[in-house]
Amino acid sequence: IIWKIPTENGTEGTDFILVGLTNAPELQVPLFIVFTLIYLISVFGNLGMITLILLDSRLHTPMYFFIINLSLVDFGYSSAITPKVMAGFLRADKVISYNACATQIFFFAAFASVENFLLAAMAYDRHAAVCEPLRYTITMKTSVCARLAVGSYICGFVNASIHVGGTFSLSLCKSKVVHHFFCDIPAVTALSCSDKHIREVVLILISSFNVSFALLVIFISYLLIFITVLKMQSAKGYQKALSTCTSHLSAVSIFYGTIIFMYLQPSANHSMDTDKVASVFYAMVIPMLNPIVYSLRNKEVKSAFKKVWGKMKLLFST
Repeated sequence: IIWKIPTENGTEGTDFILVGLTNAPELQVPLFIVFTLIYLISVFGNLGMITLILLDSRLHTPMYFFIINLSLVDFGYSSAITPKVMAGFLRADKVISYNACATQIFFFAAFASVENFLLAAMAYDRHAAVCEPLRYTITMKTSVCARLAVGSYICGFVNASIHVGGTFSLSLCKSKVVHHFFCDIPAVTALSCSDKHIREVVLILISSFNVSFALLVIFISYLLIFITVLKMQSAKGYQKALSTCTSHLSAVSIFYGTIIFMYLQPSANHSMDTDKVASVFYAMVIPMLNPIVYSLRNKEVKSAFKKVWGKMKLLFST
């Protein structure tokens, strides 16, 4: 796909200039090291989680099917941003082409949107596991899980196409300086000479609908879970239900808290410096945390890891 970016004089631009996270020379190398560690943990954590689930047949359940997709999405949108940011710390020239900028926005928005819908699907899965345990295998059969996952990807990529098309249809001012460390929708939209009111309204409406729909599904699912838990007589069943949902609720709180802070407000209220800090957390830290939140606190995953690790030690010792 070749993106055509209209500018004020009707010519097509060739490059954007990213301001970066900081201009302090003494911080470039330390930040490069920190971001490299974060990215490596994210990559190995998410790809490792996918591999572990695929290798252990005990983890071939609906919940872990969604965790595989969540790990894939986290790997995708972290990789859409972090390598370019890391390269920027080592280069004085932080130029990014229009096509690369549009591609970065597209994949970042797509994977973030997919995660939004996946979290809703996972809430429905938790509801089925806690509220209807005897019918769980029927409710969450393979075809249902596949449709929920495919639907999440379709909605996410359609949503990203709408946002990228709307953003890059705006006429740009003479300045090509993006006040961010990557191409994000609010930062690129801020360069426009056009009337951005309609574009902002569309962005907020679509984003609000997507987030509100997912949050509504999550809220209803957990309301029914809460009612079911209150009716439980067994303390063991109560603890199992809570442990089943704690990790998902943690991820939901982190993910949606950041989205609401960054995107569901008019551009007049945006502080680019504040957005940069939030974006580091959103684009890089969350993909690193999700494998920890969803897996390291899970006994089944720990058991599977010990099993795989034992086989690897046995293989290399022979």
